[in-house]
Amino acid sequence: MDEIKTGSQPTFSHIDEKNDPGMVDVSGKTPTARTATAMSRIKLNQDIMKAFEQGDIRTKKGAVFQTAIIAGTIAVKKTSDLIPLCHSLPIEKCDFEFKRAPEHVEIYCTVKTSAKTGVEMEALTGVSVAALTVYDMCKAVSHDIIIEETKLLMKTGGKSDFISGK
Repeated sequence: MDEIKTGSQPTFSHIDEKNDPGMVDVSGKTPTARTATAMSRIKLNQDIMKAFEQGDIRTKKGAVFQTAIIAGTIAVKKTSDLIPLCHSLPIEKCDFEFKRAPEHVEIYCTVKTSAKTGVEMEALTGVSVAALTVYDMCKAVSHDIIIEETKLLMKTGGKSDFISGK
């Protein structure tokens, strides 16, 4: 793989001066209100999209969107168990929203906390697991399902805010 030269080396917060991985030291930080929203877009075939025209689909495993919300919420709360260098955070609020378009469903996850570090990874993990759950719940109809995109849309609190350029 070719090395990209940018003039200055980027600083990665989870690598120490010896190039070893480690958790970021947040002991000196003051807790602040923090929010993050992430989105996943799932492209579904027409048979599945047609089934969603009347709202949530009820399957033998349960309602698709409701099950995805539960799975995503569990994932938000377990993020530090899944992502090795994430801090364990007290989750104060976790919301999911589903938007249907003609060929896809967008899932949004917003997470809030008052802590010393942000909740971007929690929002991304929650929306990712929710998308995987939709896949799992719909694959009996068709495996022609693509999780097209997962991204952070915004974060507030801490040193800086971020809003995606879409």
